[in-house]
Amino acid sequence: MTRIDDTDRRRLTRAVELSRRSPLSPTHYAVGATVFSAEGQLLAGGFTGETDPAYHAEEAALAKLTGTDLRGATIYTSLEPCTFRRSRPVPCTQLILDAGLTRVVLALREPSLFADCVGVQTLVDAGVEVLEIADLGPVVREINAHLLQHGEEGRPGDQTPGRPSS
Repeated sequence: MTRIDDTDRRRLTRAVELSRRSPLSPTHYAVGATVFSAEGQLLAGGFTGETDPAYHAEEAALAKLTGTDLRGATIYTSLEPCTFRRSRPVPCTQLILDAGLTRVVLALREPSLFADCVGVQTLVDAGVEVLEIADLGPVVREINAHLLQHGEEGRPGDQTPGRPSS
């Protein structure tokens, strides 16, 4: 099991706070993402709807890094990267894999409101280290209360391999 350290918690908290900048919408979650190099340098951040209403947070952050070698880098995202999209041709899990990221840290599994997401499993199956800091999940739920007000809680208790929790 991967140990959760203060650095991961701080960086994920930064991504969660970035999600507050996402315009609230009935058609998408408010999500934030940050990308850090293997050496710990902040490379980019993004949030859902930052440059285009259809852009997800991971997509917005990674778009700023086109041409950058991201081997060994970590993406911190407030919500599990998507595996299905209606608005764009490539889901965020594939963008992460294509970019060569080797580690993903998230706060909350994607609730099944819009799609049945299997982002964590897809990433783990591809050899990406995935860490969930679940005690930050309630903050993500609060930020997305405009969508989750009817009790949608994600998939608590999902015991997917590669999913250590805090």
